Amino acid sequence: MSSAPCDCDLVVIGSGLGGLCCGALAARHGLDVLVLEAHDRPGGAAHGFERRGFQFESGPSLWSGLGRWPSTNPLAQVLRAVGESVPVVPYSDWGLLLPEGRLTVGVGAEPFRELVRQLRGPAVAQEWDAFLVALEPYCRATAALPLLALRPGLGMAGVLGVRGTGALLRHAPRLAALGGAFGPLARRHLRDPFLLHWVEMLSFLISGLPLDQTSAAAMATLFGEWFEPEACLDYPLGGSPAVVAALVRGLERHGGQLHCRSAVAEILVEGGRASGVRLEDGRLLRARRGVVSNASPWDTLELLDAQALPPRWRQQRAETPACASFLHWHVGLRGEGLDHLPIHHVWVGDWQRGITAERNMVVLSMPSRLDPSLAPAGHQVLHGYTPANEPWELWRDLEPGTAAYAALKAERCGIFRQVMEQLVPDLADRVVLELHGTPRTHQRYLRVQRGSYGPALGADQGPFPAGTTPIEGLVLCGACTFPGIGVPPVAVSGAAAAHSFVPAAAQRALLEELGLAAGPLSPVA
Repeated sequence: MSSAPCDCDLVVIGSGLGGLCCGALAARHGLDVLVLEAHDRPGGAAHGFERRGFQFESGPSLWSGLGRWPSTNPLAQVLRAVGESVPVVPYSDWGLLLPEGRLTVGVGAEPFRELVRQLRGPAVAQEWDAFLVALEPYCRATAALPLLALRPGLGMAGVLGVRGTGALLRHAPRLAALGGAFGPLARRHLRDPFLLHWVEMLSFLISGLPLDQTSAAAMATLFGEWFEPEACLDYPLGGSPAVVAALVRGLERHGGQLHCRSAVAEILVEGGRASGVRLEDGRLLRARRGVVSNASPWDTLELLDAQALPPRWRQQRAETPACASFLHWHVGLRGEGLDHLPIHHVWVGDWQRGITAERNMVVLSMPSRLDPSLAPAGHQVLHGYTPANEPWELWRDLEPGTAAYAALKAERCGIFRQVMEQLVPDLADRVVLELHGTPRTHQRYLRVQRGSYGPALGADQGPFPAGTTPIEGLVLCGACTFPGIGVPPVAVSGAAAAHSFVPAAAQRALLEELGLAAGPLSPVA
């Protein structure tokens, strides 16, 4: 890599999806942007890696809204803004291994309604229909929110103007409820245990939090996309690394730069203002406009002198509760005879243990079923993970490379084979490559404290904190800031961070160019 320049307009710390969305949009607005990444490749939790011809993903598996325009997906909107897109393969089925049995269900209202009718009878199917009818206005309200209009300290109104604000006011009665948790809304209309378990499972997959703490807006957005006519999921060809590459292209197309292997040791604060960063190799990089941190709240605090922050603000961020971490399973296997399997499976062991219980949920994805380039000919690539339910405390005192660490890794990751063998009984004979990841792996490669998925900030306690800080010119983005955890929310946070350094008029001009300034993009059926 070439040496980083000595100064720029904006330094972005971290090249997760939030940091890349911030950097690419800021460059699109004409700022001289430098994105710094400690790892040897960009993407954060969405980066990929190769082993013996198998292309593995480290992060997101479920994508939607990337293959069409207009789209309510903020990531698709950012890509559009920077002149990029990602080719996708649409698909509509996913598999379930639940206490109720082995099931396959299509995305959308009708396939799930039929599944409910078969499992629970016509009365429960009617209960679900009534829930969707009640939820529809909230889905319309979320579709009416042009999230790229968010601006720290100004809100949407100052960017959208009278016409756009009028569109929001029509949905005002429901916007307050969308600012809270989804649990009260769901429990008001659902009584059947399976339906409540189902909604809680979806909540946990999205946020790493249970139903009563997951954002109502996030869930309404999900239902709005998944229950439209012709609803589908999108798999980006090349996986999450292809999305990362598209954002990097957008950054560089507009003059921004990405530098990997450039770990930040300190955020420089001079006269109460963020003025640049010091790298671990000693280099000082000055930022004329400011600094954006895509690191976690705990790790961002480690980059700041304690005297630069008000004690109460620092304490609040330091005490941010953390979601649990992950186990990962990356497998290359002989793939003959597996074409009947859905791309994804979600396994839940026991509803009564609670959806957040450790090793009680597993997600399995075989993306090479859609994109054969991810695996050698005749083979498949498989990624499994336990979503935000692996306790850090089990791993805290173990050093990678020790016998104790290897033994615990083998024991804890055994859950993946147990689940996958329900789908592929001869799995042991097919495996040609097998890798395991733990919370310590997360901590090492993502440089996130405790290997955490992100802040465990329940929507029942209020929204995620804004990206603003007491330090002038220092803004936060990513899963630690509003709207929260997940791909669409971090894209929003990155866009908001970029726009905090851009005049409101320029932000509005971009929204008008994208067709986002006057309200909803498309109705929710």
